[in-house]
Amino acid sequence: MHHILRIIYMQNTTYGVGKERCKLRCPYCEFHDSKVIDSRAAEEGNSIRRRRECLQCTKRFTTYEMVEDLPLRVIKKDGRRTAFDRAKILSGLLKACEKRPISLEVLEDTADKVEKELRNSMVREIPSRLIGELVMKFLRELDHVAYVRFASVYREFTDIDNFMQELESLREPDESKPMVQEGGK
Repeated sequence: MHHILRIIYMQNTTYGVGKERCKLRCPYCEFHDSKVIDSRAAEEGNSIRRRRECLQCTKRFTTYEMVEDLPLRVIKKDGRRTAFDRAKILSGLLKACEKRPISLEVLEDTADKVEKELRNSMVREIPSRLIGELVMKFLRELDHVAYVRFASVYREFTDIDNFMQELESLREPDESKPMVQEGGK
């Protein structure tokens, strides 16, 4: 995933990397060099807390570093732009897999895979059409019935011929995948 390193200034903070010295200003004397005294995970592993010491005044201060995800925007069919919402992916998966032997854990993992692939694409504005195709790709590997359910809504099937074409595409030997086992594993 593409991330930007963001420094959150809390109390007396600055920025540093590893045990290296940094060239950022001390909050006390404004000297531009410090060293890391201690580093540890904070906020359940979502950030790094570093204790630093200014090389001029020798006062200590704390920095917090965290990863910030780039915001994803979805371009709707009508051209509107909205924020990406992973919950909508999961909701679509839940509807498609209703009464199928697929666990919630598998569906959450699938939603994570969709989001990860979108973020790894480095594209910040993604057409909703591409998101639907990506969901269909993962559903096709997961469960054929869920795939056809999702495809029927997503592709707006209007008659039995649309269903038959999609079913025939599932029979193609190159694209057939093993189905999910009981319990969704």
